Amino acid sequence: MHSAVSTMHTEHLFSYGTLQLEPVQVATFGRLLEGVRDVLRGFELVSLTIEDAKVVAISGTAQHTMARFTGRASDVLPGTVFVLTPQELASADRYEVPAVMRVAVVLESGLRAWAYVDASGDPASRGVARGRPR
Repeated sequence: MHSAVSTMHTEHLFSYGTLQLEPVQVATFGRLLEGVRDVLRGFELVSLTIEDAKVVAISGTAQHTMARFTGRASDVLPGTVFVLTPQELASADRYEVPAVMRVAVVLESGLRAWAYVDASGDPASRGVARGRPR
């Protein structure tokens, strides 16, 4: 039997942070997500202090991380790829803070996915593109 998510249009989202936490998934998507491990190269994790009380309440901490583009192949971010409906992806957008933006990336596996990265600067200078990850 296939899940409802597998029979409709879906999006891939790569998470290296709090969207991997069960309480965050339940609060954001109303369900637990199943995912596959993958890697994003050319990015490093940097600290991010969250000031949004709702996000802190959901995640349980004000100290988060965000991915910042370096372009170095030696910089590797392990994480999880989740399959989401467009509505769930919109819920993830609402959960995330303005310091990050959703961009299309290509993971080590070759899969194209969305990821939330440092929103400062020009996306083209970070080696990523906005738009559908097809």
